[in-house]
Amino acid sequence: MTEIFITDIQTKTQADYILSQLKAENTELKANYDLNETGLAYPCGHTIFRVEGATVNTKKVMSSIRNLKVNIEILEDKICKK
Repeated sequence: MTEIFITDIQTKTQADYILSQLKAENTELKANYDLNETGLAYPCGHTIFRVEGATVNTKKVMSSIRNLKVNIEILEDKICKK
């Protein structure tokens, strides 16, 4: 199962730290990200955060990341205007 989220992560350093924390709490999950390169404000400008595993507890993942003071939502189809 793969779940895709959007976040307001701004830097590679911040993203790497969040990845390490998430993997420490959830060793069975694989995660990666694509940084925001649009220059738009969150949520239209966002970092993509992918989590893969046999099962993904989205509430637990979101709670863990929110505890690190990062906004996170499940990716939905949206049309963002500049």
